[in-house]
Amino acid sequence: MSPQSDWNFPFEEPIHEVFPALHEAQSAWMAQVDSLSAPDRKTHELIRLACGVILRNGEGVARHAGLAREVGASWDEVLGSVMLTVPGFGLLPAAEAIPFAREGFSNAADVDEEENQ
Repeated sequence: MSPQSDWNFPFEEPIHEVFPALHEAQSAWMAQVDSLSAPDRKTHELIRLACGVILRNGEGVARHAGLAREVGASWDEVLGSVMLTVPGFGLLPAAEAIPFAREGFSNAADVDEEENQ
């Protein structure tokens, strides 16, 4: 397994310490999910963003908002994906998610600017 610095999430180290084979299998499985050819990558990230809203996972919302921007999503598309969760899951999860989405979307812009300098 790669060193902790290559891990994407804070939960990976404790899982790897006690269940390294499980962690490696989960990582391989997620790599396959990430490599799906359809839907397109932007739609993929917007769907995962909406799932983060539903689960009230602010870190996930920020991550997928940033990834969506990196693959061409506009702020309106990110915000629309957040708001599409309202009919089924209520206004509060969407309202809570907006600051996380904005943070992730903005941070992706900061990365873009650094890479272009």
